[in-house]
Amino acid sequence: METISYEAFDALFTSFRRDALHLEMRDAYGTAVEMPHLRKWEAGEPDDTRWLQPWFDLVRVGRQDGKVFQRARIVSEPVSDYQQWVLKDSHLYVEAGEDIRWIPRSRVSAVALPGNDFWLFDDELVVFLIFAASGHVVERQSTTDPRTIALCRSAFEAVWELSIPNSEYRPSRRGQAGP
Repeated sequence: METISYEAFDALFTSFRRDALHLEMRDAYGTAVEMPHLRKWEAGEPDDTRWLQPWFDLVRVGRQDGKVFQRARIVSEPVSDYQQWVLKDSHLYVEAGEDIRWIPRSRVSAVALPGNDFWLFDDELVVFLIFAASGHVVERQSTTDPRTIALCRSAFEAVWELSIPNSEYRPSRRGQAGP
């Protein structure tokens, strides 16, 4: 594994050719850009989504070029406050062209998963996101190892098959899986 910089990671979103697959497995994140917006939501204050526009623009351009963006979110139910906040705006990501699916953690007990969230680009490169307990990314590890790529592809496909499309996902209030 090689550690890559944020800049090198960011460049992958415009340089990949076919598909970018993202598997998220945490119940909460704490990225510096998100935290002020999450705090507004928690306080019941209005927040606009202009800060998300660069991502939406990147996805739209990529989709126009025929690229695929897929994101699967494994979540505990009942969902965390963070995931409730994310869920309220997920339709905007979908409208931009990203296919997002949700999967209750109870559905993935028999799925072999890598130890960290990842992005898989064109079945050629995996970037693992290493998080601190606070939810901040502390490292990005990349590899082109075929076995690691196969593990990530297999994990993503297994999760995707069991997942619920964003438009149909309704988090369970009792911890039961359900659309």
